[in-house]
Amino acid sequence: MSIQEEYKIDKHVFSADLLRRLRNYPFATKLWPIVYLLKKEEKKLPLAYVGETADAISRLTKHLAHPDKVKLEDTYFFYGNKFNKSATLDIESGLIRYLSGDGKYKLLNANLGLVDHNYYQRDELYQEIFKAIWEELRALKICRKTLSDIDNSPLFKYSPYKALSPEQTKNLIFLLEAIANNDKKRFVIQGGAGSGKSILAIFLFKLLHTSEEDFNFGTFKDEDYRIIQLVKDIKQANKNLKMALVIPMDSFRATVKSIFKHVKGLGAEMVVGPADLRKNNYDIIIVDEAHRLRRRVNLGPYFGVFDSICEELHLDKNTASEVDWILKQSCKSIFFYDAFQSVKPSDALPEQFDELMNNKEETGTGNLISQFRVRGGLPYVAFIDELLLCKRPQNEPKFFLDEYELSLFHDVNNMVDHIKKKEEQEGLARIIAGYAWPWPSQQNKTAYDIFIGETHLRWNSVKRDWINSANAINEVGCIHTVQGYDLNYAGIILGNEIGYDKEKNEIIIRKEHYFDANGKNGIKEPELLKKFILNIYKTLMLRGMKGTYLYVCDEALRNYFSRHIPWHDEATSVEEDTSGPLIPFVNSVPLYNLEASAGGFSDLQQVTGASQLYPVPQDLRITREHFACKVVGESMNKRIPNGAICLFRKYDSGSRNGEIVLASHIDIQDADYGANYTVKKYYSKKVKNKETGTWQHESITLMPLSTDETYENIELKNDETAQFTIHGIFEEVLSP
Repeated sequence: MSIQEEYKIDKHVFSADLLRRLRNYPFATKLWPIVYLLKKEEKKLPLAYVGETADAISRLTKHLAHPDKVKLEDTYFFYGNKFNKSATLDIESGLIRYLSGDGKYKLLNANLGLVDHNYYQRDELYQEIFKAIWEELRALKICRKTLSDIDNSPLFKYSPYKALSPEQTKNLIFLLEAIANNDKKRFVIQGGAGSGKSILAIFLFKLLHTSEEDFNFGTFKDEDYRIIQLVKDIKQANKNLKMALVIPMDSFRATVKSIFKHVKGLGAEMVVGPADLRKNNYDIIIVDEAHRLRRRVNLGPYFGVFDSICEELHLDKNTASEVDWILKQSCKSIFFYDAFQSVKPSDALPEQFDELMNNKEETGTGNLISQFRVRGGLPYVAFIDELLLCKRPQNEPKFFLDEYELSLFHDVNNMVDHIKKKEEQEGLARIIAGYAWPWPSQQNKTAYDIFIGETHLRWNSVKRDWINSANAINEVGCIHTVQGYDLNYAGIILGNEIGYDKEKNEIIIRKEHYFDANGKNGIKEPELLKKFILNIYKTLMLRGMKGTYLYVCDEALRNYFSRHIPWHDEATSVEEDTSGPLIPFVNSVPLYNLEASAGGFSDLQQVTGASQLYPVPQDLRITREHFACKVVGESMNKRIPNGAICLFRKYDSGSRNGEIVLASHIDIQDADYGANYTVKKYYSKKVKNKETGTWQHESITLMPLSTDETYENIELKNDETAQFTIHGIFEEVLSP
């Protein structure tokens, strides 16, 4: 049975008449769990609501009485014989999270009660059903982006529609209780890079802007009811709760503004910079990235603005900081703070936050310890601390984790090429560096900035949202363009401003090679500049969720790092485990005698009779369904280089829409290759046979992913689809 047969999607007009028609649906009369989508198309910003229920008639009756939901026009039901409560809750949460990340609709949903739990057949069945549903919604033009594109988007990463961790939930309840009981005026929540501070800040802001009638009480856990009661108490005490979310960095602030545009109860105007606080007083101010609030040091053109605001607020400009502005303009303030991400002299002093936290009568404190960004988790974070502070024992083996890629490169060009391959394969791979070179290209767009041997590179050409800019993969970012953002892979260049003293076993800083004027002017204590630069590199080394690659300019520092971090060729050999015998489906897969064309259909050969084994990295989970073959041609060069050895999983059943597939067709011969095999991105449209009641292909589209625009889609229609066979689903490039 195909995945498309495991579920159905029905569309109806959302009206009172729908309640009558639902009595003809077994899922409604037999109280079977379903998922539904309500929407209204509008030119400015379409509206949508996603729900889950086992009593469709009762739930939709409530929606028709809701002042906002009654305005929605279309209903889509998602149901199937294998749908159970765990599955529908999971699919509902997935649709909410990914529709939010897609950015087409303003969602009317609350953000409490979303689930992220495991259950029977979640991965092998229900996740496939969700992928198929999403592709069908894309075909219906209800959503626009692929799931993988959304996974890499900041709209998705920082959306308030998240299931909080137990640690985040504990801090959330602590904050709500203290606000409701009026126990404290100030709060400082500390957490390192990747600990979930921004997610909690945005979640809390949305929660306090959600109406009681928008909460879906049927999905709540015990702590959720406690949270709702606390929110009610806070709102009763503050009838017209006035709040602001302060984000000091321009680029990240613009990202969060765009998120708030798509969430009911929120608006872009609620996200402000510190200077905007001069205009209003607030009941609650939440500050994300509070370590980047400024004081009156190295402010450049901002000096005038800073001085005038201090004067308006009756503060001494020489001693005040933006922290004081927030305290002055709010009844209650919440700071999400990490002292180790303070990177320049203009940042508010740690002593000011220490003073706040030491005032136990007025200030409540909390901590976020878990690591949500990097897959290396807390062991990787601890390793980075030991490495940069030179506290790692010399006899310790080189750091290696199955679930995280960390390696050194001998050649910066090789690292740049590797990052570009990661960008083609997974996206969100960037080169970033310490500020060890000047920035002439800021004035002269044809100039180069970074010179390492024969390699010439340019700094970022845009300041705002550089990571998602069109030419980012060909540029180098710095701390000011990446702080607050996630990457899949980070390639980091450590410049000559940082070195190593072997005799003293300590990191050294060369001020003359540090070109961030606002980052060093006025610093008289060498240890303070060292602290800032180490904080910068620690922050950069915690950007990559899946991997971090390093090129070190200073020879002594490079040698020191190499004692603790494997070289890239070492890491590859460790992952592939080529030192021992190749064992089928343990550390290797069959390499079939088949050259699948990425330009059309290649010579017909059977996917049988492997002539050799091919090694695979240790972190890959392989089964007897996996195999490898060589892919030639340029039509998939955005994901698969010409001549690459690729890993495939034999296709048995399930949704293939949006996947890259290895396929064959008996009768079609490509003009260039005179051949029958190909690798392409697969899309299909199915129709139901009225006579047999079964689903069959109406059309199949095989889409190239190439920088060469001359490649066209391969289209198969009607009877042509009968001779079409999928042999494998592409998983990744093993060797370019």
